[in-house]
Amino acid sequence: MTVMGPQMATEPTLFEVSRPGRRASELATVDVDDIDLAEALDGVELADDPPALPEVAELDLVRHFTRMSQRNHGIDAGFYPLGSCSMKYNPRVAERIAGLPGYRDAHPWTPASAVQGTLGALWELERWLTELTGLHAATFQPAAGAQGELVGLLLIRAYYEDRGDDDRNVIIIPDSAHGTNPASATIAGFDTMTVPSGDDGLVDVDALEELSDDRTAGLMLTNPNTLGLFEVEIERIAAAVHGAGGLLYYDGANFNAIAGRVRPGDMGFDVVHLNVHKTFATPHGGGGPGAGPVVVSEALAPYLPAPVVVADDGPHVSYRFDTDRPKSIGRVHGFHGNTGVLLRALSFLQRHGGDGLASMSAKAVLNANYLAHRTTAALPLAYPQHPPMHEFVLRGSAVKEHGLRVLDVCKRLIDLGYHPPTNYFPLIVDEALMIEPTETETPETLDGFAEALAQAVAEAADDPDLLHEAPRTTPVRRLDEAKAARELVLRWFHDHAT
Repeated sequence: MTVMGPQMATEPTLFEVSRPGRRASELATVDVDDIDLAEALDGVELADDPPALPEVAELDLVRHFTRMSQRNHGIDAGFYPLGSCSMKYNPRVAERIAGLPGYRDAHPWTPASAVQGTLGALWELERWLTELTGLHAATFQPAAGAQGELVGLLLIRAYYEDRGDDDRNVIIIPDSAHGTNPASATIAGFDTMTVPSGDDGLVDVDALEELSDDRTAGLMLTNPNTLGLFEVEIERIAAAVHGAGGLLYYDGANFNAIAGRVRPGDMGFDVVHLNVHKTFATPHGGGGPGAGPVVVSEALAPYLPAPVVVADDGPHVSYRFDTDRPKSIGRVHGFHGNTGVLLRALSFLQRHGGDGLASMSAKAVLNANYLAHRTTAALPLAYPQHPPMHEFVLRGSAVKEHGLRVLDVCKRLIDLGYHPPTNYFPLIVDEALMIEPTETETPETLDGFAEALAQAVAEAADDPDLLHEAPRTTPVRRLDEAKAARELVLRWFHDHAT
């Protein structure tokens, strides 16, 4: 195979371009005597032959990895309209600050006296998050949102156990909730009940009031919910749960729609987890890293994971870890959480300021409504009774009459240059397409996506096979997704016979 430019359909492995004798680097001449490895490593099983390594020139090596990097679709390369995931632009200033040597090179075992800057930053971030949520105290240990959910529920359980209220073992969860909600509640030892959504996509509050009783430990709620709709009866919802003696848990996945404008604590929430890696900076994807701080009311603060960072007043403020937390649920993460992600979040918050955050949320909602308006000519909104907030859900049932599903539309969008939106979630919408444009995209980008979606839907009627066969422009065509998930082949094996 001739190795040429980016027009190649496939990228050969370095073993395939390897030629005997080619080198990308030269090692220094060894200035010590040879030794007998078998004698020096007596008892250690040694390989009979040296490992098979590719032999390539430096330029071939650089071009290979450059081309590989260009095969990825990331937020730096194109629009990423994943609903419920906020894949927005990551400000480079946040990267620069998190990469400062004083932060970057700190070892987890470094004594507190030697990392006062890092502890001060975490202390400052806690002030930001308690102000934004309207709550009292926070933990930074959870590594991501899902772990934050578990921590929040363990705090609720510890709260009731401490009160001797052991019969409260039910968490109520809307039928539109993220799948992690019932999973987290079950792992935390609770039973779950599902409260249905009404015809308008919001929680059926009458049904919630009937479900709430002396077994209710709490309600997990995303607001705006996963349909992108604000729960306008949140005060009645909070009254129903609190009136039954339960607590209100806020799933912060959609916090970027309200940050700087409405506070969960003011709505009546007692526990909040925030996905700071997508609400503020460090867009997630590809497996992380993330961070899922949990912010709680004063009543729940004694149960937070230990240790926590505290500030001691004096001639000069100093920071330390407080481990004297007798009611703590204990440690839930090694050391002190994913500090690099937390530093990026603090950088984002300080760069924007309070007014900037309010502007961010407003632009996220504006972009979502603009794009919803542009796309509903192709597919209808699932729940048009209320204006969408930062994201919206389209109903793609119409493509089924052409023998297609929204999955086929998504695959065609790849050919047209766009990462597909979230599909088939929430589960209560037939052929759901969930789209979140974020506040950082331009009108031109949103117009381009709307036109691509309209083209794909039109092609569904005119040329269904085009969508069945999509994507056509990628190095790997459509995968058998079940087979790909169940039979992972992540390692390339060298054929020594060739």
